[in-house]
Amino acid sequence: MTSAVSFQKASRHFGSVRAVDAVDLDIAPGEFFAMLGPSGSGKTTCLRLIAGFEQPTSGSISIFGDRAEGVPPYRRNVNTVFQDYALFPHLNVLDNVAYGLMVKGVGKAERHKAAEEALSLVRLPGYGARRPGQLSGGQRQRVALARALVNQPKVLLLDEPLGALDLKLRENMQEELKSLQKALGITFVFVTHDQGEALSMADRVAVFNDGKIMQIGTPEDIYQRPRTRFVADFVGSSNVLPPDFVQRYSGQHRWGSLRPESIRVGRAAKGVTSGEGVSARLVSTNYLGATTKLALDADGLRLHAIVPAGIALPAEGEAVVLTFNREHLHLMDEPA
Repeated sequence: MTSAVSFQKASRHFGSVRAVDAVDLDIAPGEFFAMLGPSGSGKTTCLRLIAGFEQPTSGSISIFGDRAEGVPPYRRNVNTVFQDYALFPHLNVLDNVAYGLMVKGVGKAERHKAAEEALSLVRLPGYGARRPGQLSGGQRQRVALARALVNQPKVLLLDEPLGALDLKLRENMQEELKSLQKALGITFVFVTHDQGEALSMADRVAVFNDGKIMQIGTPEDIYQRPRTRFVADFVGSSNVLPPDFVQRYSGQHRWGSLRPESIRVGRAAKGVTSGEGVSARLVSTNYLGATTKLALDADGLRLHAIVPAGIALPAEGEAVVLTFNREHLHLMDEPA
């Protein structure tokens, strides 16, 4: 099956800076694919390479089997939704959505009909006469999405489109974007630095750092089975455990990852030895609503645990013992 988007050793250099460094990547048709990473990791440059706003320094990029190098953005069957929405303030919503069709020479009646259908698709029927300044942030985001969808792209590129929204609205839009993508069957490529967004929406996630892909996998693979210390720490803030510690519990001298929710915390009791648990001290607690996050010191090793809110906890500074199921200790590929 032909990939929707394919990178073959694609690189983009800006002088001595390797923004994208020999990336190999295949995105399947109809897939919701997330590019996740910190600022400067290369994820947005990859999106711009797909869109045609940047050209690869070396390597190649294909979109549904067609080589994309040198093809201008307007000749690619892709559309981009930007974080700042980039709506025209002097146009009403209907004309904003229909703008791309106008540029293509589509007649007014036909393009307005298509724009109305796109607005209904994003749950904004009847909003066509309004100006962008009369809309909320969430509504402007929907208009930008409708403007991209009205062109019926094969690939929709989303450049951190939820970053300007408040938490509750962002969570609602995450659900709606995923539902919309499933209904349309369009390939979505979503760029974000928010690991929660990537894990909740994507079919697969590529974790970027320093212009390279550290790991590609399903959200469960990325979260439960990180291959490197960077992935473990960036996606969900895992406890990254040094080889000497890991050897005590696995018999292998390798770096390990243990998620905070896998750790049980109890008061230290007489007779507990290091073989039955990890001796530690409770440093601080952080109430998060449904859960409480604990910072712990285990002989100089800082660990974090997440426990249900409301359970009885030792006092800060008190000695505790930490236990966990050995199968939750994930051994990483990174050499010790």
